[in-house]
Formats: sequence, C-alpha cells, structure tokens
Amino acid sequence: MTRKRDTHRRRAGNATLSDVAAAAGVSTATVSRCLNAPQLVQQATRARVEDAVNRLSYAPNFGARALAVRQTDTVGAIVPTLDNAIFARGLQSFQEELGKAGVTLLVASSLYKADLENAQVRTLVARGADALLLIGYDREPAVHEFLNRRNVPHLVAWAHDPDRAVPSVGFDNRAAMRGLAARVLALGHRRFGLITAQRIGNDRARGRWLGVLDVLREAGLDDSALTIHETTYSYENGRAGLRKILSAADPPTVVMCGNDVLAAGALQEAREMGLSVPRDLSITGFDDIEIAKITHPRLTTVRVPHREMGRRAARMLLSLRAEPEEPCSYRLDTSIRMRDSLSAPGAS
Repeated sequence: MTRKRDTHRRRAGNATLSDVAAAAGVSTATVSRCLNAPQLVQQATRARVEDAVNRLSYAPNFGARALAVRQTDTVGAIVPTLDNAIFARGLQSFQEELGKAGVTLLVASSLYKADLENAQVRTLVARGADALLLIGYDREPAVHEFLNRRNVPHLVAWAHDPDRAVPSVGFDNRAAMRGLAARVLALGHRRFGLITAQRIGNDRARGRWLGVLDVLREAGLDDSALTIHETTYSYENGRAGLRKILSAADPPTVVMCGNDVLAAGALQEAREMGLSVPRDLSITGFDDIEIAKITHPRLTTVRVPHREMGRRAARMLLSLRAEPEEPCSYRLDTSIRMRDSLSAPGAS
C-alpha cells in the first residue's frame, strides 16, 4: 500500500527530496547540495541526481523552506511598462545578479497607474517577496509605510534625489537633461520642443522637463521658448508628437524627446514630412538604447548606465535582505552621446 501511494505521488509530480535521493542512490544531503551548490558535487553524481530530478519531475518545496528560514528567495520589481526597451537592460542585469545568489525575480507592470502599482506591491508582499524594486519616487507615502511595517527592504531605481528618505540606485534626471539642453543651446538653438511622458505622477519625465527649463531660464529665455507635447512612450506617439509640435505658429528648431523610442518615431515622421535632420530640424533622445545607434540619422541622446544600475540595485537589495541596516543611496553618472541628429540650426 505504501509503495502504491509513493508511486502515485511521484507520478503526480509531487516527488520529495527523499524520492530523488533513493532514485539516484545518494543521500538527501547530496541531492540538496546538487541543487544549491552543484559545483561542490562530482560530475557523475550530479548527472545521476539531475536524471532523477527530471524523471520524477521534482520541484523543491520553496514554501516549506520559506517557513523554515523566513525567506522565499524571491524579489519583486514593479516597472511602469514592459511595452518597449526602456527598462529591459537594467532588469536583465538585475535578474542576473539576483540569480547568482539563487534569488528569483518576479516582475509586474503598473502601466503608469498608481492604484495598480499599490495593488501590485501588496500582492507581491503577500506572495512572500523578500524585497522590492520600484521605479521613481512618485507614489503615496503610505506605500513605503506599508513596506516598512512589513520589514520589506525596497529601493527606487531610474531616479536619484539625496533629499529623499527612500534609498535609490539611479541618476539625476533633471541634471542629465540639463546637460543635453545646454549642449543644444550652445549650438545656437533658441526655440525648443519637448515630447515627453505625462509629468504628473512621473518624476523622471518631470525632472527631464525641468532640466530643459533650467537651461532656457539661465539663458534669459522665456518659458514660451519651449513647446511641450505630453504623450505615452511609443514609436507612433513620437511620430504624432512631432507633427503636433511642428504645427505651432513659431515651430522649434530642435525637438528633445523624453526617450529614444519617442525620438525614433519623431525621426521617421520628420522624414515623411520631407524634413532633413539635422539640417531642417534637430532631434534628440534619452536613454541610449540600441535603437539610437541604428536610426537614420543616428540619434544624439543621453546615455543611462542601465546595466550598472540593475547590478547595483540587486546587490543593495540582497545586502538589505541579509542584514537590515540604514540604507544609503547611490548616484550613477549619465553622459551625452553626440551623433548625427543634432547640429546648429540650419547647418548643412
């Protein structure tokens, strides 16, 4: 009877560590070592264990382990969108670094909706996430209070503000865009356009807008020197945004875009409108994702160190998860990538 029950359990995919050990002819300790530190086990033994794991469809009981060690080896990340490559680089490095520590990443997309992000935070915590990565600072303080009460380490990425209480691994969006806008101004541009994401509820977009305004005001130019179009991040919206901005009575000589995806759409629309970039109109982006190097012309943009940001964020969360301490923030530097889409107005 016992043998039949064991056979049924194995066939149902509910094999235990003991079942795997018996099938491989090793101890349960050896099976555990194969799963958690395979480099410490001889290859022949490892092969027998792996064969048994596959035959029995064995999966570790992480729920039982979590109860024992009060950790699930799971970290959550909530990003505003998975619809384009804005966050892909950073999340890839984030996941790789977590993987080295045997930690699994769960990703959710909030669609730039605060209420959805709030619900996702609670869902991930309810499912046992040991730590959370969030994007930017714009959210209700109650979210951070909830995480602190639950002793869930969390930090912000893609933004950095030393005056904020929440720890971050990111960059100063305002300073980054200010640097590019200053370069644009130095080339002689005095009428600017900006295609941006919605600034309310998005501190990254708001910071980039303020960076452009800083430069214009310091040059003694009125705010009317900047024509703004708010939209959501997509290639098609970059196209539509450019057409809208150029319909102004006194159109700009340069259009700065909140990211490279918008800028790629703007470049395509300029081409279809019969405009030569940068002779008739300059266009810039932000992020320096792969598309910036293959557009025609190649895109002048701000390079964000996404991969380094992902690695450092993972290391910080792993550290906080292991030994809770007073968290500190880390600022990453951005840089300007001058390519072919920006020149002096009217330059041939």
